[in-house]
Amino acid sequence: MNYPHPLLAREGWPFIALAVTVAATVHFYWGWSAALFFWVVVAFMIQFFRDPPRHIAMDEGLVLSPADGRVISIERTQDPYLDRPALKISVFMNVFNAHSNRSPVDGQVKQTWYFPGRFFNASLPKASLQNERAVLWIQKKDGTDVTCVQVAGLVARRILCYAKTGDDLTRGQRFGFIRFGSRVDIYLPLTAVVCAVVGDKVYATESILARFA
Repeated sequence: MNYPHPLLAREGWPFIALAVTVAATVHFYWGWSAALFFWVVVAFMIQFFRDPPRHIAMDEGLVLSPADGRVISIERTQDPYLDRPALKISVFMNVFNAHSNRSPVDGQVKQTWYFPGRFFNASLPKASLQNERAVLWIQKKDGTDVTCVQVAGLVARRILCYAKTGDDLTRGQRFGFIRFGSRVDIYLPLTAVVCAVVGDKVYATESILARFA
């Protein structure tokens, strides 16, 4: 298990603290009924920024889900970042999913990119190339390339990616966070064997999206 993080993501601490402060202030001066809505906001913030520990599959040939959510697309397409034919798997995160992002494979970050963009609903196909996004090119020891893309959504306004060129990532290692609804796209070699199907509910590091032949 790879989990050097608090149960509530640090990215959410300011939001949770602000929500608690407002709710407590309203509760103190105007009572429970007036503060009920604000306590609901506190509960939402806590569930959104939860960052639970996860068990990590040990097989090096697996491609693990980089995020909690639902598989919304599996298709053969062109990887626009490495300019190669690829299998693309997309995982959509709604506001009720944990939003911590984790590496799907072991490997070295060969390059990163950031693209400012629009904020269409992340479940739409055009979001992959038109929304704000951060990209990791991860290369496994055997030379296999995996492209992992954080894509902002309709409500999301902040992509946080901590991995940098030259970093070594292990499966399940936390590399980023996206606030308030988004998606993650993974581009794999055509030789990869897909294990998920569209509609699957998946969990970061615990769900297997594909395996290398």
